Amino acid sequence: MHVNYPDMQLRIVPVTPFRQNCSVLWNEKTRKVVIVDAGGDANVLLDFLKKNILEVEAILLTHGHLDHAGGVAALCRGLENTQVTRPDVIGPNIHDQFLLQSIVEQARHFGLSDLENADVDRFTQDGESLNYLGCTFRVVHVPGHTPGHVVFVDEKARFAFGGDVLFRGTIGRTDFAYGNSQQLIQGIKEKLLPLGDDIVIVPGHGGLTTLGAERASNPFLQR
Repeated sequence: MHVNYPDMQLRIVPVTPFRQNCSVLWNEKTRKVVIVDAGGDANVLLDFLKKNILEVEAILLTHGHLDHAGGVAALCRGLENTQVTRPDVIGPNIHDQFLLQSIVEQARHFGLSDLENADVDRFTQDGESLNYLGCTFRVVHVPGHTPGHVVFVDEKARFAFGGDVLFRGTIGRTDFAYGNSQQLIQGIKEKLLPLGDDIVIVPGHGGLTTLGAERASNPFLQR
């Protein structure tokens, strides 16, 4: 998929039995990569990187659920054999630390044994900017699905990595002990919709959508 930047490519690689949209964004000239939500199937990601001669600059995590962060440890180990520089591992808001450190336990409930707890180099805060690949990703904290969930927004290229905040026609699950549907809907309305109808949302599952499409027809946003 082409993004609104010269020399940039975006590939979505579904990982884990949950078919989570792991996003691989790279600069075609420098061959540097940012991976968003390395949830699992590290061998698949490593094969893709090797085949395309790509070097990972950073791994960004929108939140701490197993299918979004359970492959970070294995991916980093694999990259030790293929590149000199270790990638930055950038977490969501610190409120998701308990989830990142309980991935093995989360996986056990689903009968999965190949996902691992995730360590990050640092957590992010609402409103800060991350600079990778010559891009600027603004961090938008949108809790409700998880307490520390963030969205990474590239306002210049007009797209956002949304994790499990917003999907086509629906929103992220909030039926967890730590979930809050009112908080999630409020965050979408107050923090994401003002960014503009043309912003493309790369969600954690399913097909891409836009803020305009969801503003117009998403039943959860009509309340």
